[in-house]
Parts: sequence; structure tokens; C-alpha cells
Amino acid sequence: MRSEYCGALNASFIDQEVTLCGWVDRRRDHGGVIFIDLRDRDGIVQVVFDPDTKENFELADKVRGEYVLQVTGKVRARDAATVNTNMATGEIEVYGTALEILNEAETTPFPLSEHSSVGEDVRLKYRYLDLRRNEMQKSLQFRSKVTIAIRNYLDENGFLDIETPILTRATPEGARDYLVPSRTHENKFFALPQSPQLFKQLLMVSGFDRYYQIAKCFRDEDLRADRQPEFTQIDIETSFMDEEGIMGITEGMIKKLFNDLMSVDLGEFPRMDYATAIAKYGSDKPDMRIPLELVDVKDLMLGVDFKVFSGPAKDPKGRVTALKVPGGNDKLTRKQIDDYTKFVSIYGAKGLAYIKVNDKADLENGLQSPIVKFLPNDVRSAILDRLEADNGDLIFFGADKANIVTEALGALRCKLGEDLDLYTCEWAPLWVVDFPMFEEASDGSMQALHHPFTAPSCSPDELKANPATALSRAYDMVLNGTELGGGSVRIHNQNMQQAVFEILGISAEEQREKFGFLLDALKYGAPPHGGLAFGLDRLIMLMIGAASIRDVIAFPKTQSAACVMTDAPGAVDATQLKELHIRLRQKEQKEKPAEQ
Repeated sequence: MRSEYCGALNASFIDQEVTLCGWVDRRRDHGGVIFIDLRDRDGIVQVVFDPDTKENFELADKVRGEYVLQVTGKVRARDAATVNTNMATGEIEVYGTALEILNEAETTPFPLSEHSSVGEDVRLKYRYLDLRRNEMQKSLQFRSKVTIAIRNYLDENGFLDIETPILTRATPEGARDYLVPSRTHENKFFALPQSPQLFKQLLMVSGFDRYYQIAKCFRDEDLRADRQPEFTQIDIETSFMDEEGIMGITEGMIKKLFNDLMSVDLGEFPRMDYATAIAKYGSDKPDMRIPLELVDVKDLMLGVDFKVFSGPAKDPKGRVTALKVPGGNDKLTRKQIDDYTKFVSIYGAKGLAYIKVNDKADLENGLQSPIVKFLPNDVRSAILDRLEADNGDLIFFGADKANIVTEALGALRCKLGEDLDLYTCEWAPLWVVDFPMFEEASDGSMQALHHPFTAPSCSPDELKANPATALSRAYDMVLNGTELGGGSVRIHNQNMQQAVFEILGISAEEQREKFGFLLDALKYGAPPHGGLAFGLDRLIMLMIGAASIRDVIAFPKTQSAACVMTDAPGAVDATQLKELHIRLRQKEQKEKPAEQ
């Protein structure tokens, strides 16, 4: 029905006859000449109808916004005075010689050109209209190009695209499972996969040494801007390749994506160990565009007469850290400092101490802060020296349990970078490596930092002797403070797997119940293997600079994990529930107070 896409037209088409199909973006009547901006997935072009073609002109006069049209006409150059530099097709227009209204449209719930003033719930309810907008069209077209490029790259490197089950069994992977009741197996449930983790390991045991899948994953957890209950993962697993090989081949994929689709050279990806990332940047996914670093001053505060500092300094699990903002005295007002105090409270910090360095040579009067009076001159001098502070600098302090200080000042560092526009470059890639194998739970027990199939970088005996200090063979790819993907070399040896289960306190019975099929497979010649998974939605959100992950997904859920367009989740009738052997629990009715 069409010869060209609207957005594809340019000066090279002048004097050619074209047939276009699309939606009416805008209609204008200028003194007897009707202008229609016709829109399709490629863009917009101006179509002109005048009274010389009476029948088409009268039809064009009936056209309204979002009508679906087929237009035939001749491409011609616009007058120099009417060239629209804001349109890709602004040098030309189509003189309409034939018009057919393929479908009419009611007035839309919101003007597509004014979407930004409409609540997101309204946009999501009428998502099929929201998706007509040029920004959303371009977003999903770009997403398609990314997935094609990924498939081509992995195919060229010998990876096989293999699907894994969606209906599987529940396994503990850090979030709640979505459960699916079985009609044919009474009182039993499938689970939707949080990731294809166990199946891709089984594929390695099966001899498919290079696997990938652009896989749907499901997690029943609280949402935020870069998280959805169902999301897409670029899942990669390979055998007979160590972490260096896996990191190398996946780094090559990301670099090629940016280079081919965005003409961006990411360069080499530096390496940083987890301990350094936490110590200097307060995050295991540091934004390296921001030139601010945390500096520990715990040892300097041990003897000060200020319990806010000395308490955490003496606590083995405490941390006292400083963050210098060069030139911060002039950049930040007292109100802004107070606002940052409220900001860090989100992360559990009880306050945010600071020192303004007015004259570092005058330790008595050159430092401005409510806390200076509690710090002896030798401590003041040592702080300035350690932070290499200069006149005009502002120093923030965090003192509390280590995890609170780390999270609060790490977040403050990123907040300052954004608010003060401290970014030193556009793109800053990074590999974070040498993660701990375990972390301490609130009850003092050990839990896996990633998952119980991550291989440690030591022997089983060394692992059991010093589990708290053991490092894993895990790695995360970070870009601009966002974790693009993470993975690890897996455990393929039964003795090592049992050592990990022993440390985690997973009994033999629980092992059989949750992981029996994988443990059985490891008995039959499992090869050394490992992999990595990227969040596709998050990657694309970062590449196009979208504010929310919902802007790169065709039909996303809301913050409450609902679809307002289809009204899902919804009620199910009694017959279906009976077939699934499910009875709904009635809401408890509150007793009405007795009448007086």
C-alpha cells in the first residue's frame, strides 16, 4: 500500500511520485490550502492539498488528528522561506494528488505532542497511543537494532541460541518467585524463572560449550526506575574459558555495540577490585565520571572527644570517612548542605558533618564547622593533609556502621556529581572484580554474595578455613555507575560445591530438594564453565539516555507491578480456580460496633 516511509523522503526524491501510509500528526488550513503532517514509524512529512484537486481537497478538509491515510503525490522542494530545519524531511513536501481515508479516529485521551504534561498512568493506560510518538518509535527501533547486533556478534563467535523453560520449579535466587499453579498436578506449582542460571549450567554439562539466549526473566520484588517484574536478560554461558576469556568476549560485544550503533569508542575497560570500589567510591558499581573519592579517617578519630566520631572509630564494624568537594565553599549554600543531610538520612545516616576550609594555614580560625571545636589541632591538620584539602574546599564526614557510611556517602558522591555537573567524560566503563564469596547476614550466618554456584578463588579446604575472607571468581561490568551485567566462573567440582553448601548451612535434604537435578548432573563430567548476564532493558536505557526503564519496553508495568492498559493482574472466575484446586481466602470483616 506504500512505496516509501514518510521519514525516508529527502531531496533525492524530488519530482518522484510516492505513495505513503500513516497517521495524521497535525492538520492546518492556511487560506484554502490544507497542510497535513503525515507520520509513520520513520518520521513525519508535510503533505499539501489545494483546491485544484477538488475531490481530494474536500476529503482532506474532513481529516482530523490520528486519522489513518493513504496519500499519493509528487515530492517537491519547499521554498527557501518555508524550509523546516526541525524536521528531517523539512526540505521537501508532497503535493497530494490522491487521498484515501483508511480509518477515522476519535479524539485521543491526550495530545501525543503534549505527552510530557500527562501522568504516566494515563500514558501507560493508552500505551498503544503513547507508542506512536516519535521518541518511543525510535526507542524500540534502537532496541531492535541492539538485539540484532548482539545475535550477530555472538553467532560470529560460535555461540548457539538455545531456549530454556519458562515453567520450572522455584529455586532460591535472591527474590520472590512468581508462582503458577498446576491444574494437572494438584497442590503443586511451577515458578517463572528469575534467570536461566541452572539450565544454562546444565547445557554446559550437555556439551553445548557456547550458549546464549535473550531471555525473559521474572522477579516478584519492589520496583524502581531501572527494574521491572518481567525483564529481558542477555544470558551467556561458556565452557573451557576462564574469567579473562569471558570478560574479554563480552567486553568486545559491548564495545562493538557502542561503536557500530552510536559511533562511541569506549576504549579499554579498567579493572577495580571490590574492596577498592567500596573504600574509595562507596559502591560496587562506581560512577568513574565523578572525580570525588571517599577517604577513611577512622584512625584519626580514635582519641577525639566527640562520640559521634570516636564511637564508630572504636567499633570494629564502624567506619569514619570523609568526602572532599573541591571549591565546595562557593558552590554549596547552607540550605543545600541541609538538603544533603536529609538526603543521606534516606540511607540510615543520622547526620552529615562538614568542615569548610577557609584558610588551611590557620587551624584555629580558618576552619568553619560546628564540629571543629571537638577536634584537636593535630587531628585537624592530619585531616587536611590526608584529603589534600585546599582553601575553598568543603569536606563532608560520615560516621556510623560501615554499611551505612558506605551507602550514604557513596550516594552523596553521585548526587554531588550530578548536582554540580562534575562529570569529566561522557562514558566511563569499568570491570569490578574480586568480590567476596560471602557476606554476613543479620543473624551472623554466612550467605552467598551472588549465588551458591559461584566458584571461589581458593581450594575447598582454604574456603572452609577462612570463609569470611574468601574471594570469588565473579565480575561485574559497570558503565556510568550502572551495573550492565554480572557473572562468574561456576563451581563444576562436587567437593567445592559441598564446601560452599556447608558454609551456607544448606543441609543435604535441602540440597536435594532445591538443586538435586543440578547436583546429579555435576557427577557426570561437568566441564569448567562460567558466564555473564546483561540486563538488556537497562543497557538500552543507558545507551539512549532514557529516564526510566519503562521508556525502552513496549508494554511495561507500573511501579506497583500492574498493567493499567489490560488491567492485569485481574480476577479469575470460580471455575478456573476450582480446576487449579485453589480456594480464595475471604477478607476478614471488621466487627461493627454495637448500636447505642
